Amino acid sequence: MTKSEIVESINANTGIDRNDVLKVVEGYMEIVKSSLIKGENVYLRGFGTFGLKTRKQKVARNISAKTSVIVPEHNIPSFKPSKEFMAMVKDIK
Repeated sequence: MTKSEIVESINANTGIDRNDVLKVVEGYMEIVKSSLIKGENVYLRGFGTFGLKTRKQKVARNISAKTSVIVPEHNIPSFKPSKEFMAMVKDIK
């Protein structure tokens, strides 16, 4: 599902103007991104948690150049679904 499909679905379910829904969805994404940049987790009860994970420094190989490259320690965004959410999608095939 894309962002535009999410906006259309919310518009169809609520009757709220499409442009207003788009502003809210984009605003939500900006708040999540800015919170993660500040090092804050975002908790959504019943849905999950957006947070940061630290990847440790490692040595990688460039196979075509036959050289080693050091990849420095860095943070990546992560999402951990809630127990309720996991239970809902666990048996979907």
